[in-house]
Amino acid sequence: MSDNLPAIPGMNNGAASGTGSASTGNGFLALAGRTAKLAASALFLKEGMHLLRSHMQANAGAAMRLSEMCGQAEVEPRFTSMIEDVSTSLTRVAEASGEMVNAADAVDTDARGFNGAHDREYRPGYEASNGSGVRQAKPGFYRRTGRRR
Repeated sequence: MSDNLPAIPGMNNGAASGTGSASTGNGFLALAGRTAKLAASALFLKEGMHLLRSHMQANAGAAMRLSEMCGQAEVEPRFTSMIEDVSTSLTRVAEASGEMVNAADAVDTDARGFNGAHDREYRPGYEASNGSGVRQAKPGFYRRTGRRR
């Protein structure tokens, strides 16, 4: 993983920090931080896959040109065939890296969507509990259990 990831509240070296109840476990900031880090990691993966794809496409083209030159030079056909196989394999790697770009893009989009929905749903409660100065119950305490009539 890259060291260039943004600083995220509630996160310390890839793990939830141990200071403050809001940043531990599944606290508001910790969860928001983990999903933001997931989105950032997906973007870094996407960038890397774009670079890999262009590199593999260039190498596949060079291998194909080499096999054509070997054919013109009447190099033994099995060697020319091996070079063509390398070109085909490099092309497959380039295509697979394109599929990885699509997957990373989907992860990035989903993580950002989750983060936005999480923020809209829980930020008001988080801010209200932090602003009150009174220690709050653990998450889930006020959840309805179905016993009420």
